[in-house]
Amino acid sequence: MSSFYTYLAVAAGGAVGSLGRFTLAGQVMRWVGPGFPWGTMACNVLGGLVMGIITELFALKLSLPRPAQAGLAVGVMGGFTTFSSFSLETVLMIDRHQWAQAFAYTAGSVVLCVGAVLVGMTVVRTLG
Repeated sequence: MSSFYTYLAVAAGGAVGSLGRFTLAGQVMRWVGPGFPWGTMACNVLGGLVMGIITELFALKLSLPRPAQAGLAVGVMGGFTTFSSFSLETVLMIDRHQWAQAFAYTAGSVVLCVGAVLVGMTVVRTLG
């Protein structure tokens, strides 16, 4: 029965994360315009930061049931971060021969998102 609740938590979390991504990405695009996928990048960087924070909290501070952990990490964060959208946008830039933009978007996303996870984990470790 536990796996049922885990699946339910992941599904519900995915809905929440997807709505958050849709809202944030849309707002960012309204702020900066459609010339570059800043909305997707913002979701990925913020998602990386939050993933780092919750991962360390689960490991060091919080004793949440498995369904709650999966609902937050896999569901909410999986719905919120947009690596599949990132990949599609990169391929579309390549198809349009926008090589510099594709490279900048790919490198920037990887460096900033991995860095955000590291910062999130470090914040939790430092605040101990």
